[in-house]
Amino acid sequence: MLAKVNRIVKGDDYRAVVRRGRRVVSGNTVSYISMNPNGGPPRFGFIVAKTVGNAVVRNTVRRRLKAASFSALTRTNEGTDIVIRALPRSAGAHYAELVDEVERAIATPVRPR
Repeated sequence: MLAKVNRIVKGDDYRAVVRRGRRVVSGNTVSYISMNPNGGPPRFGFIVAKTVGNAVVRNTVRRRLKAASFSALTRTNEGTDIVIRALPRSAGAHYAELVDEVERAIATPVRPR
C-alpha cells in the first residue's frame, strides 16, 4: 500500500498534474507525469471513472494500479507526480499489463515545470 506521503490527495494537485503534465497513453491507462516544483518523494494519484464499471470493478482496478505503483516506487525519481487515469478496457486487463503500463509511465523523461 502506498504511504500517505506517496499519494496525491488534493484536487488542486490532481488538476495541476493533468493539465501541465506529460501524457503517456497506453492501452488500458492514460498517465500524466510532471515534476513537483517543491520536490519531495514521488507521488501517485488514480482516477477510475464510472465508465470503467461498477464499484466493485472500479475498486479492483484502483487496487491493482496502487499495487503496481507501489512496486515501481523505488524506481521513480524524487519529486515526480504521476496521475493514472484508468480507461474502460482496464476492467478486463491482467495485472501484468497494468504493471507494464505503470513501468512505461515512470520511465518517461519529464522536465521540471
